[in-house]
Amino acid sequence: MLLALANVIVPVLVVAGVGFALGRFYDLDAGTISKISLHGLVPAMVLHSLLTTQVSGAVGARLVLAYLAACIVGALVAAVLIGRVQAATRRAVMVSVAISNSGNMGLPIALFALGQAGFEQSILLFLASMILGFVVGPLLLGSSGGARAAVIGLLKLPVIWAVVVGLIVRAIGIALPTGVMRGVEMLSSATLPLVLLALGIQLGASRRVRFTRAVVVGSLIRVVAMPGLSLLIGWAFGLSGVPLQALVLAGAMPTAVNAFLLALEYKGDVRTVADTVTVTTILSFPVAALVTAALPLL
Repeated sequence: MLLALANVIVPVLVVAGVGFALGRFYDLDAGTISKISLHGLVPAMVLHSLLTTQVSGAVGARLVLAYLAACIVGALVAAVLIGRVQAATRRAVMVSVAISNSGNMGLPIALFALGQAGFEQSILLFLASMILGFVVGPLLLGSSGGARAAVIGLLKLPVIWAVVVGLIVRAIGIALPTGVMRGVEMLSSATLPLVLLALGIQLGASRRVRFTRAVVVGSLIRVVAMPGLSLLIGWAFGLSGVPLQALVLAGAMPTAVNAFLLALEYKGDVRTVADTVTVTTILSFPVAALVTAALPLL
């Protein structure tokens, strides 16, 4: 189990480590790299996922609603426990808790722990996490300019329109031209490496991880508390078996790199989010192992 989990996490650390080295030795523009990822590559990954994923019919609205409820409740708990901090830091902690890495870490671990049935349901949670992240993230991080400015900023994000296009194409049952689909797939394949490089570059250009109260509280809630909170909310929504296991396992995932990209894009507390991504990624290794071992009990 530990070897399999290591084979999932180590590639993530390798790519981010390359970015860290580049950021340490070269003066790179992390903002430009984040814009390429956020506005060019992430929408392609979301569109490709929507057009190619076959979600099990056993997955219902309760699973998605339970996941959204767990993320929102976790973010609100973090906002209360963080105490008196600057508004930007409070929003950064809430975003760090709400947006989890249900993709490049969550999906491989789900396949290993739950098999194909759990993997299909975890894909649904991944898509829900992407939509949640690009809705809650901009609304929180962009809220300093008012609700209207936040909504306008949200509508300017290509990922939102990628979701709309993907849902429409699937609903009417048409297929994109082969050449277009191959282009989307190529962009999608480049997404995860580049966002991890962007994270590593940001960390490499800054000092070592700061264990501030915001980082510690956000990290503990995101990785340690969320599996238990997801279990309770899953029970409240009447989930059991594999859907409940997928929900609990998603709760053990670290903060998504997309949270860092959004903080960089909206000029939020980037350092707090970046440090939380790093701490939760490392912390999620033993926690995910323990949660995986306990899943048969559910």
